[in-house]
Amino acid sequence: MQRAEPLRVGDRVTAEALVGGVLANMAALEAVLAEEAAHIRAGRLREGLAAAEPKTALAAAYMQGLEVAKANAVALKRFNPDGVETLRAAHRRFTAAVEANQSVLDSAKSVSEGLIKSLAEEIGRAQLPLGYGRQAAAPSPYGRGVRSGPLVLSRNL
Repeated sequence: MQRAEPLRVGDRVTAEALVGGVLANMAALEAVLAEEAAHIRAGRLREGLAAAEPKTALAAAYMQGLEVAKANAVALKRFNPDGVETLRAAHRRFTAAVEANQSVLDSAKSVSEGLIKSLAEEIGRAQLPLGYGRQAAAPSPYGRGVRSGPLVLSRNL
């Protein structure tokens, strides 16, 4: 596998093309993140997680574009100072969009963990025999000290 020669900005046209490419990748990735967050908020997990492959490709292209921009920072500032400022402002907006997406995903994860935990507790509680006296767990066929059988989950949503 050959490594591609890194892009070197040497004129205004190349500087504008680089900034435009990074902005386009950023906008496309932001749209995918917004769509994913909207689906997750609405409880449509399958649709929200369906964009994982395009999101990964766009994130890789965005990061590669940022690396090229960092490597050519002096030339970009010289040949396209307005583009650099536009890129900085867009990056600030993009950072806020990424943080919003992460908070939605964190909330969904917390809710899912809470549901699984309460389900496991309910299953464990259902296996306690009802009777007089102290509540104690029934003997387990899985060995000493095991309160309940394994909890099986389906990964198919």
